[in-house]
Formats: sequence, C-alpha cells, structure tokens
Amino acid sequence: MAQRLTIAHSPCPNDTFAFHAWSHGLLPEAPGLVVTIADIDVTNGLAERGAADLLKISYAALPYVLDEYALLPCGGALGHGCGPLVLTRPEDGPAGSGPERLAGRSVAVPSVRSTAYLLFRLWAARAVPGGVGEIVVMPFHEIMPAVRDGAVDAGLVIHEARFTYQQYGLHRLADMGEEWEAVTGRPIPLGAIVARRDLGEDRLRAVARAATDSVRFAWDNPSASRPYVREHAQEMAPDVIDQHIGLYVNDYTAALGEDGYAAVRELLGRAATEGLVPPVAPGALDFPGGR
Repeated sequence: MAQRLTIAHSPCPNDTFAFHAWSHGLLPEAPGLVVTIADIDVTNGLAERGAADLLKISYAALPYVLDEYALLPCGGALGHGCGPLVLTRPEDGPAGSGPERLAGRSVAVPSVRSTAYLLFRLWAARAVPGGVGEIVVMPFHEIMPAVRDGAVDAGLVIHEARFTYQQYGLHRLADMGEEWEAVTGRPIPLGAIVARRDLGEDRLRAVARAATDSVRFAWDNPSASRPYVREHAQEMAPDVIDQHIGLYVNDYTAALGEDGYAAVRELLGRAATEGLVPPVAPGALDFPGGR
C-alpha cells in the first residue's frame, strides 16, 4: 500500500465536512491520509516549516510558502457574503457610526498571518484616519467575550461569529467581505489548500481529484459526515453548523475556477503593493498538475 499523506486542517465545520469522505477512506481511488486537526494559525506555521504534505492555510500565508507548496485548484474557502467582521460594543459603535471610531483603539485579531487580518489592514489603511491602535492577538473563541467585557475596543472575527455575535450583544461596525466585494467585485479568498510540490505532478493530480471528490461526496451524502463534524465543532449549535457549511463550502470549494484564481491574484497583488506580503512571482499560483 502506498505511503499515506499527512494533512492538517482546522476543526471548522467547512473543513471537517469537506474532507470527511477522504479522511475516512470512503474514496477508493484516493491516496490515504493521516489527519491532524489544528487551528489555522497552527497550520500556517506547519506550512512555513514544511511539516505536512497537505495543509489548509490562510491565503495571507500563501506567498511565504509557494516555493515549497503548490496551491490546489480546489478544497479551499472562497465565497460571497462570507467575510470577516469588525465588532464593537453598542455604546462604542451604535448603528450608523463609522470606522473612524477605531482610530487609536485596540483591536483583537485571531492571527497576524490570517487572511482576515490582511483584509482588515487593507480596509483600515483606507477607512480609519490615523490608523488603529494596539493589535492584540488572541484565540478566536476569546475575541467576542473580550470585546463584550471591555478588554479590547473591537474584535476581528471570522466563520461562525457571523451568525452568533448578536448573542454577545455586539455591534457590527464593518464587514470586510462587503468592503472587498464592493471594491473588487471578486469573491473573498479566505483559506487555501496547498500540497508539497515534491509530491510530483501525478500525485498532485491525484490529490486534487480526491479533494474535489470528497467535497462532492459530502454534498451527495450530507448526513454521513455529521458525527465527525459535530465532534470537532466545539459545542456549536446544529443550526450554526449548517449555516457555516452552507456558506463556506460552495462551488469554489469544488473548483477555484477562473473567478477564484482572479480573486486570489487580486488579494495578493493588492497586499504586495501595500507591502503587506511578499510579491508572488508570475506563474507561482499555477497548479503543476494542471487544472
């Protein structure tokens, strides 16, 4: 039997849903997997160390690992209406107040290498006169309580927080996705699947097929993955799990397509122009195994 590949991805419902069939041996033609479940900040670090064959990483981390890893044309997270949110307490940001309220204020973020933070920096450079104040990195699940309790002035949140922030009594000051789509007209690139280039073109093609097949299996058999998804969903309510999957597992997950690739080039190009990430060399985003 061929040696199994190592993969690390997040415990978020979109990842466990999309990779369930592949990781559980339900795709007879797919390479075997050894799975590590870890927060996206951890997988970004694993990619920089070359510590796994396949990884789910932030698009913001992609320019740092492209020498060793290739972007897969499937399996990731892009979409419309799914961007990170900037949250404040109502008394600090009532409806209709603008982003100028963040000038000099503290903002909690889940990672400085996250796509959310990259989108935030692009937005804040234009929208917050004089810039924000202290950036506080903290685990994602601590951000909304920290904003609610006044430990920080604002928080940058992702994923299921889009559906739950009102439970914390918080106000949505800005939607980075809305800002991005208004400026570019592109889907929002959030998370990428990368694979080691030294796997070779044949194995890379097999990996890409398996990623797409796993997503399609999940769509065709939605109940099959439910126990696995809930096991890793950190006490997330069932309706929030369903909303999360519905939003973040979409046609771009099955295949990036030209629109998806254009969005990624747009994000990394704008970020490089602002000096936020290294520039990406021409052709570096092309998949060695073909699309």
